[in-house]
Amino acid sequence: MSGFPERPGRVLPTPVGLNAEFYERAATTGRLHFQRCDACGRWRHPPRFRCAGCGSELWSWSPASGRGRVFSWTVTHRPVDPAFAAELPYAVLVVEMDEGVRVVGSLIGLPPGQLELDLPVVAELEIVAAEVALVHFRPVGPSPGPGIPTAAVD
Repeated sequence: MSGFPERPGRVLPTPVGLNAEFYERAATTGRLHFQRCDACGRWRHPPRFRCAGCGSELWSWSPASGRGRVFSWTVTHRPVDPAFAAELPYAVLVVEMDEGVRVVGSLIGLPPGQLELDLPVVAELEIVAAEVALVHFRPVGPSPGPGIPTAAVD
């Protein structure tokens, strides 16, 4: 997907099982999908074979809004992998999505020092392979500061 920097030498995830379905669906549709129980309607992520609420084995992938709020984060100041050195410091977020599930992804469009709990964000997908899309989060709504880009959600 355009708009994301080239990152030579970066190791890509190689998901298996239901996680592979999650990443592949994101890569092929350009949109997040989460499992939803067909019996009770509960959303879930990470993907599982049974609903934690009712125990049902019946589920389907449902499109997500892509909207959520920052639940937690960590900021990395030293590169564990040299492929990330140019991006320092960078933040990895845990976002509680509007559907109630939590998703991990990186922060874009805001310096890590300006992060706040409960900050509204929207997911943006970086398609890195036919079967893998990486999740990034960008602030939405009123700009948190001058010159900070924000994204609109349709």
